[in-house]
Amino acid sequence: MSITDLQGCLTFLREAERLKSVLRSAYTSTGQQESTAEHSWRLCLMAMVFASEFPTLDLAKTLKLCVLHDLGEALHGDVPAVQQAQNPGKSDVERADLQTLMQTLPRPLFDDFMGLWEEYENASSPEARIVKGLDKLETILQHNQGINPSGFDYAFNLDYGQKHMGEHPLLQQIRTLVDADTRARHADNAPQRKP
Repeated sequence: MSITDLQGCLTFLREAERLKSVLRSAYTSTGQQESTAEHSWRLCLMAMVFASEFPTLDLAKTLKLCVLHDLGEALHGDVPAVQQAQNPGKSDVERADLQTLMQTLPRPLFDDFMGLWEEYENASSPEARIVKGLDKLETILQHNQGINPSGFDYAFNLDYGQKHMGEHPLLQQIRTLVDADTRARHADNAPQRKP
């Protein structure tokens, strides 16, 4: 690798560090607001834990998709799942931000990463469709596990990402379990009626 390419890669890595500070609407089990980088890390872990259930998938490609899927959020932040329907340009902003973030990478690496991001965004491969499903499940898992603020909308989880669960029976099985957790959390947080 040339010194120019090496410096470009280091610049990219320094800029990508911003993802550690991008906060999501979910909270951890200790009450700390979750970062997008933390979400992406556990998504990678989920893909590794369940990899044997997806024997036809390329695990390296699956993990790359997990790492790259939210990287564009490093510049302008995360749009919470509950607000995504009101932000139709979210994908375009993330695409432009990712291109800006990666501008110092050597062109072959830039093209590879951009292609993987587009593949995820368009769910155009079996790996991308599984990662989309796992991504939604990780979000719901965190919502259910976290110490959330008063009035947190657990009912939202029951519809969130349903369209991505049909790709594999395992996604549906996990969904059944996390939905049961969601219903329990929702019941525990329901306002109490006065006698």
